[in-house]
Amino acid sequence: MIWLLILALAGIVFFNRYLLLEPRLPVRLPVFIRQALQYSAPCLLTAICGPILLGDTGLGGLASNPYTYAAVFSIGCALVIKNMLLSVLVSLAGFYTLLYFIN
Repeated sequence: MIWLLILALAGIVFFNRYLLLEPRLPVRLPVFIRQALQYSAPCLLTAICGPILLGDTGLGGLASNPYTYAAVFSIGCALVIKNMLLSVLVSLAGFYTLLYFIN
């Protein structure tokens, strides 16, 4: 049952992405929808990272949370490097280096 659900959800996600992102298909989205979709990745990342940063301690534990320092470092990398793949790799290296020195 779980495998069936996983495959069904994978098919739905693939169909939605293929339908909207394949340039050869005749489906054209209006300009305002395409502009709005440019903000979907930052919104999704904020929704994922927010609970990780705040965790159980809320705003009180930000100073002792290594994820906070990694998030600030990642934002700095993204602003300076301006290359997504390189920013992700440098941010991951920085985070794991930080964890190594903390532990």
